[in-house]
Amino acid sequence: MSTISTYLVQGMTCGHCARAVGGGIEAIEGVVRADVDVAAGTVTVEAAAPVADEAVSSAVAEAGYTYGGRA
Repeated sequence: MSTISTYLVQGMTCGHCARAVGGGIEAIEGVVRADVDVAAGTVTVEAAAPVADEAVSSAVAEAGYTYGGRA
């Protein structure tokens, strides 16, 4: 059973931003995919089990953007 969660990400403006954020989140253990919507400033994450908010926050920060919490 997979879980789907949506998070807010601030500072994304282009496809490069989307790839950086999505790739960082997809590297988290258990994440199946991360769909980034630059215009909405969100990333929807599908994972095998719930992902800790701290893991998402760290991945977003490491990519150079600001984590805004769950949408």
